[in-house]
Amino acid sequence: MSLRLGDIAPNFQAKTSQGDIDFYEYLGNGWGVLFSHPADFTPVCTTELGRTAQLKEEFAKRNVKVLALSVDPLDKHTAWISDINETQNANVDFPIIADQDRKVSDLYDMIHPNASETATVRSLFIIGPDKKVKLMITYPASTGRNFVEVLRVIDSLQLTANYSVATPADWKDGEDVIVTMAVPTEDIPKRFPKGHKIIKPYLRTTPQPNK
Repeated sequence: MSLRLGDIAPNFQAKTSQGDIDFYEYLGNGWGVLFSHPADFTPVCTTELGRTAQLKEEFAKRNVKVLALSVDPLDKHTAWISDINETQNANVDFPIIADQDRKVSDLYDMIHPNASETATVRSLFIIGPDKKVKLMITYPASTGRNFVEVLRVIDSLQLTANYSVATPADWKDGEDVIVTMAVPTEDIPKRFPKGHKIIKPYLRTTPQPNK
């Protein structure tokens, strides 16, 4: 059965470019991003892994660890990382899983037969400290991921995990947020002392509470 939002992300042990890991131990008490690539030495994935490496500090300040996956073996990963670093002006120092037996790919439903019988689709999972799946995005092989969007979603997930708010369309960190319907209007001033606006009874906004 395929994973759904809110499911516990399956744990696994795997060989990676950074040595053997246990997924849960690697994540610790923080957040995680697990993302798959159809194969090594593919052009779109080369740019994606390079971009992820360039954003190392952005992930770190959000307490997020990243972990990539390809169905190719470790020796190919090593050669590919060299190419990525050279062409993308990057330093890939996060683990890339060598999932030759497709164990992890199957756990996370990354093999879509109508797309490819052997290679993974370009899936990305955000996993919370509770080890639950918070977000899933699957891209076709032809379209590179938007890592600014990945960071934006992480900002939203971390904010809404701690406050009774939701984030509107195109929201970015620092902008106003929506007070959830679980908070009665009369309780908003106490819960959100920065002020609020009532646009409709069901649409109440407030400045981002942790800024």
